Amino acid sequence: MEIQKIIEQAWVERDLLKDPAVRDVIFKTVDMLDNGELRVAEPAGEGWKVNEWVKKAVILYFPLRSMEVIDADPFEFHDKIPLKKNFRELGVRVVPHALARYGAYLARGVILMPSYVNIGAYVDEGTMVDTWATVGSCAQVGKHVHLSGGAGLGGVLEPVQAAPVIIEDNCFIGSRCIVVEGVRVRKEAVLGANVVLTQSTRIIDVTEEEPVEYRGVVPPRSVVIPGSYTKNFPAGDYQVPCALIIGKRKESTDKKTSLNDALREYNVSV
Repeated sequence: MEIQKIIEQAWVERDLLKDPAVRDVIFKTVDMLDNGELRVAEPAGEGWKVNEWVKKAVILYFPLRSMEVIDADPFEFHDKIPLKKNFRELGVRVVPHALARYGAYLARGVILMPSYVNIGAYVDEGTMVDTWATVGSCAQVGKHVHLSGGAGLGGVLEPVQAAPVIIEDNCFIGSRCIVVEGVRVRKEAVLGANVVLTQSTRIIDVTEEEPVEYRGVVPPRSVVIPGSYTKNFPAGDYQVPCALIIGKRKESTDKKTSLNDALREYNVSV
């Protein structure tokens, strides 16, 4: 609570950033993000709680850092935020050319194929971040998630009250999916290739006689594919993208088998 109070004061009174003690608190907060002691968002019952003050600390961290050269022979980078290190000790497998920024938490058993994880993100145990997938700033990824090749999870720092993208445990995010603007994909859901989800995307359950529409959230165990619907514009009728829930993943203790069954049963491209 004391750390939070200092961060909130510095957010309002930026002159406090000149105080070494305040600067130390901001650096400590980012350290705690890096090792998983703090999260930008955390489960709270059936929902999620966004810790706005933690996002404020990340934003305040940037002006306290100076640009510096980062050598990763034979590569060179020029940035304010250092790269995450000590992957062996963390129990994280990192394949060249995967990069994770300091201030991102990677739990034991995470695998990074050539990919990118930004500051403030949280990636829980056993998750695979596949080739050219990106985990944006403050995005929250649960346990045993598979982010397929080229999948993109949007980042959010401002406005500070905005919720980050949340991918819950045991989800499968197909190739080239895009999930942005704080959309929440609930446990064990499957997104087929090229599904795009924003807060305005219509997510339509078409499994019953009457469609049921969601926005901003994919229900648990949903199997989702890209779709479209007709919308009237002054120039005529055109097709607008949406997402279609075409079935439910079966409850199973073997999540891998359950996932494969879902993909085969509904002929979902990944």
